[in-house]
Amino acid sequence: MPRINSALPRCLLVIGASCLLLVGMGWSQDENKDESSIQKRVDASAHVLNEIMATPDKAIPDRVMRDAKCIAVIPSMVKIAVGFGGSHGKGVAVCRLESGRWSAPAPITITGGSWGLQLGGQAIDIVLVVMNQEGMEHLLSDKFKIGADASAAAGPVGRDAAADTDLKMKAEILTYSRARGLFAGVDLSGSAITQDKDETRVLFGKFVPFEAILTGKVHRPAGTGSFEAAVRRYANQAGDHGKLQKPSAGESASR
Repeated sequence: MPRINSALPRCLLVIGASCLLLVGMGWSQDENKDESSIQKRVDASAHVLNEIMATPDKAIPDRVMRDAKCIAVIPSMVKIAVGFGGSHGKGVAVCRLESGRWSAPAPITITGGSWGLQLGGQAIDIVLVVMNQEGMEHLLSDKFKIGADASAAAGPVGRDAAADTDLKMKAEILTYSRARGLFAGVDLSGSAITQDKDETRVLFGKFVPFEAILTGKVHRPAGTGSFEAAVRRYANQAGDHGKLQKPSAGESASR
C-alpha cells in the first residue's frame, strides 16, 4: 500500500510532463507560421473585440476605451494544469498615436504559470487595456511582467461600472478574459508580455523593435487593418459618447 502511495506523485509528474510536452510541441509548431496565419491572428483579435463590444451592458466601459493608451488582444490563450499549470498565447497590440490614429499591430506573446495540484485546461480570450503613460512605457519595452513591472487590475465590465472604473483606472493595465461566453476582469499577475520577434519578422519582412511599431514609425502591413479598425471604432465611439454626454457650461447654467 505505501508503495502505491509513493508511486502516485511520480505518476502525476509523468502525466504533467507528458501534457506539457504536448503543449510545448503545439507551441513550437505555432512558431512556424506564414504570413497568412499571422493575418488570421490579427483578424481573430478584431473578431474577439467586436464580439465583446457587441453587448454594451457586458462590454468594456466607454470610459476605459476612451482613455486607453494601448489595447492588446490574445485570442485563444491556452491554459493547462496537471500537477502544475501554465499558459501561453499569441496576439497583437496597438497604441494610440499623438495624431489620434492607432499604430500598426505589434505581435506579442503572453506566458504565465501557476503552482498547485490542479487538473484541467481551457482556451480563453484575453484583452489588455493600457491606461496611462507608465503602462505604455512598459509595453514599449520588448518584455515586462504584469504585477511586477506594471500594476494591473481586473477590469470593470459594463457601462454601469462607473464607480468600479474610478477605482481601477489607477492601475496601469486593466485585464479581461472571456471563456465559455462569460466576459469579466481577470487577474493575470505574473504573466510575462514579450514581443513575438519571429512573427514580427514575417509580418514586416524584417525585425522591427516594439517601440518603432507602437509609436507609428512604420506603416501598417497590407491586410492587417481589421484590428486597428475595430480598436478605432470602439475607442473613438466611446470618446464621441463622452462628448455627447458632457453638457456645456451654458447648458449646465440653463438647467
